[in-house]
This record gives sequence, C-alpha cells and structure tokens, in this order.
Amino acid sequence: MANDKFPITQGIRFLKSKKANFEQFLYEYKEKGGTEQTTDLLGVSEHSVIKTIVFEDENGKGLICLMHGDKEISTKELARQINCKSIATASQEKSLKWTGYQFGGTSPFGTKTQLPIYAEKSIFDLDKIYINGGKRGFILGISPNVLKDNLNIILVNVGI
Repeated sequence: MANDKFPITQGIRFLKSKKANFEQFLYEYKEKGGTEQTTDLLGVSEHSVIKTIVFEDENGKGLICLMHGDKEISTKELARQINCKSIATASQEKSLKWTGYQFGGTSPFGTKTQLPIYAEKSIFDLDKIYINGGKRGFILGISPNVLKDNLNIILVNVGI
C-alpha cells in the first residue's frame, strides 16, 4: 500500500459532513483487479470487501447495488424484489454521469445523482467492511452501520 496523501473525493466530503468514522487505504489500482486485489493488499476476507455496482432498469433509471466481493448479483432476483421488469449493468458513461465516479472507483457516498441504493442484507452481519472511497485504488474501512446511518439503504437478498 502506498503511503501517499489520501484523496479528498466527494465520498470523503460526504462522510466528513456526517462525522462518520472511517479508515483510508491506498493501493496501486490494476485494471480488472476487482475485490481480489483489495483482499490481497489488505489481508481481509473477500466477503468483507463490498463492491458498488451501478445498474439501470428497463426505463433507463439508475440504481446502485452493494454486494460482497465473493458473490455475484442475481439481476433477475433484484428486478423481482424491486418490482422492475429487468435490470442491466449501466454503461460506463451513464454510471459516470449519475455517480461522478469512474468504473473501478465507484462509491455509494457522495454521488452526483441520488440513486436508490440496494444492499445485500448479510453485509450488515459483518463487523467491518471495505468499500471504495470514490477513486480507483482508494478503499475505506467502515462499520456497515455507516451505510445504514448515512444512506437510504434498501435491504435485498440477491447474492449468488
């Protein structure tokens, strides 16, 4: 891990404005490194590394889903649970427009557009999670309660 100065992202500004507690970690981002790279660098379980995925529904409306790094999201089940016909991963362009974050650096905190945020309910069984801070190679260690306390989280059970 690099020992550089930590970036001040929209996510960090958001968390500081809420007086939320978090730890910061920097590392050299590798394209397609995913949650496995974070796991290796931090020495934590991939289950505790949370990915932030931006989707759009059949009407082109955006949404975010938070999922354990060692699981995938059943888009069929997510669509069923939120009463949509279909859900697909948003394009990089739409994701950037809605969140202000690049792929590989998307955080649920401080997004440009307030999107509905769905989270796998078992995330809240963990003591600590690791989630993107709003920049590639920038991870935050937080209590999952920070999500519940500062975002309008809707719990789902869509992990496979």
